Amino acid sequence: MSRPGADLADAASRKGSFGQTLRAVAWSFFGVRKSSEYERDVQQLNPVHVIAAGVVAAVVFVVGLLLLIRWVVGSGVAAG
Repeated sequence: MSRPGADLADAASRKGSFGQTLRAVAWSFFGVRKSSEYERDVQQLNPVHVIAAGVVAAVVFVVGLLLLIRWVVGSGVAAG
């Protein structure tokens, strides 16, 4: 029988790079992933990196939307 938390510790010690994680999260935002690539990511990526990359990607997405809205409203395009 394994010790409690061993699976989590094993997952957190994976050696997947942060760049690989960012790429996987970016493709996941679009919803376009091959099942073979997903399985590879599950085996290689560090879950702590996935969470961090997801938070960073969400913040960048929201800031990008806010900047786009500000630009459209400020340019007068939205006034009709």
